[in-house]
Amino acid sequence: MPTARRSRTIAAPVAELWELISDPHHLPRWWPRVSRVEDVEGDAFTEVMITAKGKVVRADFKLISARESELSLTWEQLVEGTPFARLLKSAHTELWLEPVAPSIAASSTSQPGPDRDGPATQVTIELRQALNGVFPRIGGYMVRRAALATIDQALDGLARISG
Repeated sequence: MPTARRSRTIAAPVAELWELISDPHHLPRWWPRVSRVEDVEGDAFTEVMITAKGKVVRADFKLISARESELSLTWEQLVEGTPFARLLKSAHTELWLEPVAPSIAASSTSQPGPDRDGPATQVTIELRQALNGVFPRIGGYMVRRAALATIDQALDGLARISG
């Protein structure tokens, strides 16, 4: 199962970042390729994404857990019965937030400038994808590499809108 994980310190308070990551309506602001979110009902939502070639792709997700007390959430892409099922058995995204002490934040924050002494948060994103068919044997490396790029772009997006 290809797993990709990255962490970054972002110069923003935990509460601000929790509000962003816990509301799927905010995904187009920070998650790569998401142009809009539709059908947000309870723990389910649909991402409408635009590919590099301009094709519109829809993907359904379910929020598995959102634990504000632990500052973590997990959502799962619903792949069964979709074109994604040719490649994926499952896909999970997990996010954690952790407040960072100001002295640590000043030396490791992703944003330069005067706000470096303010509140900061360590954001960790992990993508776990179980692959289908023969793809696991040959595609694990490529999937992990693409997932790392997606996580980096998502962290860039959070840093950009939190500044």
